[in-house]
Amino acid sequence: MQFDFATMPEGERYKLMSAAITPRPIAWLTTVSSEGLRNAAPYSFFNMMGAEPPLVAIGLMRRADGSYKDSARNILETGAFVVNLVSEADAATMNFTCIDAPPEFDELDAAQIATLPSSLIAPPRIASVPVAMECRLHQSVEVGRTTVVLGKVLQFHIRDDLIDPERLHVDTIAMNLVARMHGAGWYTRCTDLFQLKRPVYDEWLEVVSADPQS
Repeated sequence: MQFDFATMPEGERYKLMSAAITPRPIAWLTTVSSEGLRNAAPYSFFNMMGAEPPLVAIGLMRRADGSYKDSARNILETGAFVVNLVSEADAATMNFTCIDAPPEFDELDAAQIATLPSSLIAPPRIASVPVAMECRLHQSVEVGRTTVVLGKVLQFHIRDDLIDPERLHVDTIAMNLVARMHGAGWYTRCTDLFQLKRPVYDEWLEVVSADPQS
């Protein structure tokens, strides 16, 4: 079945894309407003964009009236945010911070979320997460009702038991990350995995040369 997005309402496009483009990693953002008000909120339009410079990208949708949500406003005003990654142990707490509260509502305080100070920026890190990345706004792009934020990672914090500091091997499975799935309230665990070796062109040529029928 084919859908012409040029003729479809925004809500229907969102429904199709968010149900099909899964699983999506979650950026549990912590920010501080220019007035010093803290905010925590999860966003699943998120991923790594590169390592030179080290960039993450987050899509921040505006409210129906076109106004910025707290995370976007804070990032655009202050240029600083922390991306906290979400383990299953934090899933319920993360979900609480989705609450449609006014700007003066401190989700970290209301949910009794322990925090740690960041090294270079004002927004705090969430103490329980396996990984937290201190970010500075690199660029923002306004497209329709979405603000795409590119953040440059300044400091990368990872729990000691998850990293071999000499080889930089991360125990990714032990992070127990959750990801966003389709529809309202659906998430997935990273527990069913398989591995595929990336093909090497020269090796492929050898196989084809030895057996053209393969």
